[in-house]
Amino acid sequence: MSYEDITVAVNDGVAVITINRPDRANKMRFETARELLAALQDVRQDPEIDVAVLTGAGDKFFCIGGEHEKLKALDYSNVAPVIDLYEFIDAMPKPVIAAINGYAVGGGHVLHVVCDLSIAAEHAVFRQVGPMVGSFDAGFGTWYLEEAIGRKRAKEMWYLNRKYSAREALAMGLVNEVVTEGSVVDRAIEVAQELRRRGPFALAALKTAFSSRHTGVAGQARLAHDLLLTAYRSTEESEEMSESFEERRAPRRERFYR
Repeated sequence: MSYEDITVAVNDGVAVITINRPDRANKMRFETARELLAALQDVRQDPEIDVAVLTGAGDKFFCIGGEHEKLKALDYSNVAPVIDLYEFIDAMPKPVIAAINGYAVGGGHVLHVVCDLSIAAEHAVFRQVGPMVGSFDAGFGTWYLEEAIGRKRAKEMWYLNRKYSAREALAMGLVNEVVTEGSVVDRAIEVAQELRRRGPFALAALKTAFSSRHTGVAGQARLAHDLLLTAYRSTEESEEMSESFEERRAPRRERFYR
């Protein structure tokens, strides 16, 4: 698939997805969000890809938020699909690592917060600016930030709109690691390869458990259908129950305990 706003490179089980709008500080417009979502959906469906790394082009900007586009009318065809993107990152069963190569601001800051792990370049800068620029995020950007750094710090970020260095972000639990030498993307790929040495089904179960705290019946359904049911259907019990139903006979219960 060809993209206008992003690039996708797949190598050795890892997909590196790059917001490729450096001339616009890697801002997300409608098309950017659509393409990121489509690329991650492809990652989720591809059995050869285990981990996604999300970054920005260049060495100055990860993403500084959304590019304001005039609404033609107040209907969903004119609403940026950014919540669909956040939701998918949070719920997809494969890990997503943010490689923060510069400024992560506004919606770009929310984007890294909803990823599973965040690895920052030493020169990265973190900031929320909503109240300064006539905007806010009253969902993923607040709840998940509060869980990451605590209620007081999260309110501080949103209310006072200060800048935080990579070292400050690490100290407050906003990122997992700061890269002092070399490429932050290369380091993210190293971590991705470490994740690939873990059981993918186990990681999916853990990710679903973290996500389902907020996703209610959708989270429960992912645990029940995507994980438990998938595993259950490979058991002797499931096979015997299906066969006995088709053959119109009582199930042979001794098969259940093999």
